[in-house]
Amino acid sequence: MSIFAHNLTMDKLLAPLLAHCFTAPVWRMEIDELSDAIVLELRSEAEKQVSFASLSLTTGQVNFKNYLTEERWLVGLEALYNGVALLHYYKNENSPEHKGIIAIDAQTGTNLWANYSFAFDGLTPNGLAAYNTALQPKKTVLLDIATGAVLRNCTPADKPLTNNIVVPSMISAQQLPQHSLPLQPYGNMVHYLHHNKYIIVSLHTFENGVLQQHMFIMDGANIVYRDVLNSGIQKLQPEAFVLHKNVLVYIKNKTELKAVRL
Repeated sequence: MSIFAHNLTMDKLLAPLLAHCFTAPVWRMEIDELSDAIVLELRSEAEKQVSFASLSLTTGQVNFKNYLTEERWLVGLEALYNGVALLHYYKNENSPEHKGIIAIDAQTGTNLWANYSFAFDGLTPNGLAAYNTALQPKKTVLLDIATGAVLRNCTPADKPLTNNIVVPSMISAQQLPQHSLPLQPYGNMVHYLHHNKYIIVSLHTFENGVLQQHMFIMDGANIVYRDVLNSGIQKLQPEAFVLHKNVLVYIKNKTELKAVRL
């Protein structure tokens, strides 16, 4: 496939809403559709230290960073909803099984409540589903996400909470409108999303022995935003970005969170 020319129209370029670099790789992120907060789990292999950070996708400001728990390594981010971030511990370093629920305020990092007998089972519109790990057979109850109080037993009416966060589709380059890619893709597959008037694509290139991952936001024939997401990588990377409302969110070089309002 040939490479098509694109214009870079300087007066219409998009600017990042936020661009924040961390000292450890971003391992996981969760977005709260209600408060527009984004909470990150950061894992430093060298120090065997996990920390958490929160930013606002409305203002681009950092709510807090370097939040630590008593457990340095066997801890992770579970979920985020209605201004509350839920963390979990692991049973042991050789098991992916979670235990305990720690709730913190996603705006301030303040500890709200903790329950070390329960484990997270999912979010519902009516509350947080959890179960006591010491009891068999498994019995799921509904907790108040703000206080941790047991509300009642879960019922079939407590359906899993759905979200409207959009992930790109993976398509072949030939499926794109007018074959209008800025660069020749390595592997012929791209991540693609069409939102408002913009087309967002991420693709890989392989030149002079270097594998890179790029992202472009295009308005018609014009490139209004571009970034190199990863350079010198060893293999093709998974989906590069997500869309929350009108904000495109992505991770650059594993340690930088960036967001662009579309």
